[in-house]
Amino acid sequence: METDAMVATQRALCGLIFAVEEAQDRPGTLVASLPFGGMTLLEYQIRLLAGIGAEQVLVAVGKVTPQFLAAIERAGRGQLKVDIVRSAEEAAEKVLRDADVLVLADGLVTIDPVMERMAAEPHAALLVTDDAESPAAIERLDMRHCWAGIARIETRHLAHIASMPEDYDFQSALLRVAAQSGALQVPLAPGWARAGHAVERSGEGLATRNDAVLAALSDRRTLWADRWVFSRAARFVLPQMMARNIPDWAPLAAGGVVSVAALLTVLSGWEGIGAVVALLATLGFATAASHAALRGEEPRARTIELAVVALFVLLLVAIGWREFRVLGTGTSLLLAGGGVVLQLLAERVPVQRRRWWANAAAQMLLVTPFTLAGHATLGLAAVTLYGLGTLTAAIEALRGKA
Repeated sequence: METDAMVATQRALCGLIFAVEEAQDRPGTLVASLPFGGMTLLEYQIRLLAGIGAEQVLVAVGKVTPQFLAAIERAGRGQLKVDIVRSAEEAAEKVLRDADVLVLADGLVTIDPVMERMAAEPHAALLVTDDAESPAAIERLDMRHCWAGIARIETRHLAHIASMPEDYDFQSALLRVAAQSGALQVPLAPGWARAGHAVERSGEGLATRNDAVLAALSDRRTLWADRWVFSRAARFVLPQMMARNIPDWAPLAAGGVVSVAALLTVLSGWEGIGAVVALLATLGFATAASHAALRGEEPRARTIELAVVALFVLLLVAIGWREFRVLGTGTSLLLAGGGVVLQLLAERVPVQRRRWWANAAAQMLLVTPFTLAGHATLGLAAVTLYGLGTLTAAIEALRGKA
């Protein structure tokens, strides 16, 4: 016999986003239509809901601006159904029958782990903080706790508010009804706050939160080269790109063009300079992948990361070929081929990656100083040994799992 929790997890999930407040530093502009993450805050919130499997999104509005309508139109191009509502009564009519509703406060910035935690709750729940000065604290629930911007409610709560007098505040009334119904209080973890979870009312505040969310995304990268080099650099480049309205395809295109330049430079005999240029191309790809991940386009981000692998393969082959032409022996070609094969095999082993393990980006970082010093063949040997060590460790980890 199924438990209540099992039944609850099978219920449809809808999102309800509040988009009523105007930006403090931009009168006439809704906070929801301010830029964030290369899109608007509203689009970012909708992509968070799509990421946890929401089947429908309702956006509660007070007024509709041209920027807001444009954001709704862009968000509605995906598979997720997006509807505008102006009251609890209209929301109760449009929401999917017997669905649970995940409510996002007006101006809320958050990250995927927080959404996943709240979506996993089998019953009504409120995200709370005991720090009244926290940027996430919106409204007091009791003497100790404040609401932190996310609530999981039932459709009956919407119906209950719809029967109330019309002079109520929709968001506040919904919070009170959920709290009085005995909703579970989920504490806001310190790590979530550090990662950028907060409520913002200004464009400047959103820009700051944007940097924090980017940092949280890069911190999820496990291998050292991505975490400490390329993702950190992308965290600096990406906000600059967004501030200048540079299209999201630009870093990907730049990475492709610079990759070709790097390979041609290596084949022309400038292995060290070519390897450095290849690192710049990798930064372009890392920036494009980070942007795709921020937009919730994980498949696209993984596809872009394959471009780094392709660049690594071509770079090693180019260095090996150039050394073969200069030295007249096949050692460099054998080392280049061995390094490529070992690295590709290591990446196919289905185990959790460890921080020190090699990936394509780390291997390019490793070979660069050798090529700059004029010892490219030694660099190829180092890459081969690093790939062998990573593959050996991965196989041992796989055996440990078995």
